[in-house]
Amino acid sequence: MIIEKILGNLHQQPDAYASHHKEKVVLPSTLLVKRIQRVTTDHGKELGIRLPAGTGDLRDGDILAIDQHNIIVVSVLPTDVLVIKARTIHEMGVVAHSLGNRHLQAQFFDGSSEYGAEVMVCQYDHTVEDYLKSVGVPYDRQERVMPVPFRHAEHSH
Repeated sequence: MIIEKILGNLHQQPDAYASHHKEKVVLPSTLLVKRIQRVTTDHGKELGIRLPAGTGDLRDGDILAIDQHNIIVVSVLPTDVLVIKARTIHEMGVVAHSLGNRHLQAQFFDGSSEYGAEVMVCQYDHTVEDYLKSVGVPYDRQERVMPVPFRHAEHSH
């Protein structure tokens, strides 16, 4: 089976498919950015994903296929991340600048998010953890399913 479009997202309409049998394509977040790939469901079914150019990244809960009784959805593995909880805007600016110089991707969340505070989240890196310890910025190391994948920043000097 070739998947050429995303049919919706299970998280946006959870009750609509409550009676369907759910089959999962379990992916690490690094593969969410690939438009063309071969995947296998947790039931051993092989699928090809070939999304058109301009299609957004895959996300947790994306519906790949559906019939009267079954639904195939993307299930994203948790990512090892650092949740950085700067105490002031100055502290956040200094940390963000330092991480930007390393070309690390970060995602920002406000107090109404699942984090319950204004935080910056980046993929785990031991050098970043060492830096945060050295400057005394509070952080937690967590496993999280991120709403969007971290994407390598293209750049040139």
